[in-house]
Formats: sequence, structure tokens, C-alpha cells
Amino acid sequence: MASETLTSSEYIRHHLQNLTYGQNPNTGIWEFASTSEAAKDMGFMAFHVDTLSVSFILGALFLALFYRVGKRMTADTPSGMQNFVESIIDFINENVRGSFNGKNPMVAPLALTVFIWIVLMNTMDLVPVDWLPYLAQQIGAFFGADPHHVFFKVVPTTDPNATFGMALGIFILIIFYSIKEKGAAGFGSELAFHPFGKKMIIFNLFLEGVNLIAKPVSLSLRLFGNMYAGEMIFILIALLPFYLQWTLSLPWAIFHILIVLLQAFIFMTLVIVYMDMAHQKDEH
Repeated sequence: MASETLTSSEYIRHHLQNLTYGQNPNTGIWEFASTSEAAKDMGFMAFHVDTLSVSFILGALFLALFYRVGKRMTADTPSGMQNFVESIIDFINENVRGSFNGKNPMVAPLALTVFIWIVLMNTMDLVPVDWLPYLAQQIGAFFGADPHHVFFKVVPTTDPNATFGMALGIFILIIFYSIKEKGAAGFGSELAFHPFGKKMIIFNLFLEGVNLIAKPVSLSLRLFGNMYAGEMIFILIALLPFYLQWTLSLPWAIFHILIVLLQAFIFMTLVIVYMDMAHQKDEH
């Protein structure tokens, strides 16, 4: 669709640009960015409306679905959806029991939320790359906007702001439970006195600090990198002739289902492991 009126490089840039709402530094007016340069000039306080809206809708869908199944749950004649939800919960519980040795009733719901939410966001990668951007362009045109200046990035996990935001939330929980379980002094001594003892306190702080910061960075970059690469391949396929698009996109989509699930599983597993480390009082 967009490829019919844009060059290949313009088409790729168009699909990788977020729908950005922020303050124009020249006029002081809050508006949607019409170009990638305008979005960049809006700075840190700009909002990626597509990432926020899609992730919020998918999160609300997840909560509504699980709440509805929970309210209608029965032991007599469970529905297919109830069996599906119960199998997911059992899968999460098995992973939590296998990797988390502490006592915290929040860890399993956290793991469930992280897994399902990321699966849903990643699954947006399987929607044909032009469909939702084209719909956004038509809505923008209805309100008088130039369709070529309406951007819509479909997959929230291809936006580093989304993955870093989730990782930052997990990082805050890691710090909170590390201090809660070990005490401020215990957590501080863990950073200062390990692994080489009191005489190497500066070296210890550097190593443990890097190790601590690496946790949210590894969570966010791994998810972002894999999903961004997958989306880029779909975009490149969309530039090919129509008969090649279906020939290549179908096998890649089937393979990408594995990536969608695997990246959510890895993120969830690391969250459980990091939470377990935060609860280990004698960790070195």
C-alpha cells in the first residue's frame, strides 16, 4: 500500500517511525510529529501514542479475558477457554516452583502478567505490516492530516521505550525486595563486600553495580532486538512483488511464532530468576 507511493528506504523508515505526540520546540504547541526529525526534536517528554495505545489495549484484553474466565470457572464442565487458561497458569506455576525458592505470592502473578502481555504484544508482529498503518492513515486523513505524515508502529516490543519501561519496573521490584529481604545494610554489604572481600570494596562496587544494571538492560535489549529484527524482515518481504510476499511471509510467520513465544518465555524466566536472587539473603 504505502510501498506504491514511497521509495524502499522511505517505506522502511515510515514503518519504523512511531506516532509521536509532543511539544514542538519552535512553537511550544503540543502536536503530532509529521516527520522523524520533528519527533526527535520533541525530546524525551514526547509520547509514542501507538506503543502506548496498542500495549494498553492488549493489556486490558488480557485482564478482561482472564477475569471473565475466572468469574465463570467451574469444576463440573469446564469450557475450552477455562482449560486453556488453566494450562497457562499451571505452566507458569511449574516454572516459578522450579526457579524461585523464596516465599512471595506476587511472583507467580507477575510472571503470568509478563508472559501473557509480551506474547500478545509480540503477536502483533504477525499482523500484515501495512494493515494497521493504512488504517491509521485513513483515520488521519479523515481528520485532515496528510496520510504520508501519519505513522503507526504496530509492535510495542519493537519500541525500546516499551521494553526498557517493563525492564525498569522489574528492576525497581528487584531493588525493593533485595532491601526488604536482606535489609538496607545487607543489600549494601552484598554490593560492597562481594566477591573479593572488604579490602577490594571499590572493585566490588564496580562489579556488582555493573551486574545489577545489566539485569534490566539484558531484559530490555534482548526482547527489543529480536522483535525489531523480526519486524524488519516482514517489512523487507512487503517490498517484494506480491507473489513473493506470500511465498516468503508464510514460512517466516510460522517460524516467527516460535520467536514470539520464546522471547516472552525468556523474559518471564529471567524475571523469576532475578526475583529469586533478590530473595536470597546469602547470595554472593
